[in-house]
Amino acid sequence: MQELWSYLKVRKKWWLFPILLFLLIIGTLLVLAEGSVVAPLIYTLF
Repeated sequence: MQELWSYLKVRKKWWLFPILLFLLIIGTLLVLAEGSVVAPLIYTLF
């Protein structure tokens, strides 16, 4: 994670940050909702 952050700082690739944040949030949501009531809603989105 530290290498990724330093890469973003050095290369000035700030536009990658929202994409990575979105992927992290979606990944966490999928893992947490695996056995919950929210799972059918998530599966219909994708």
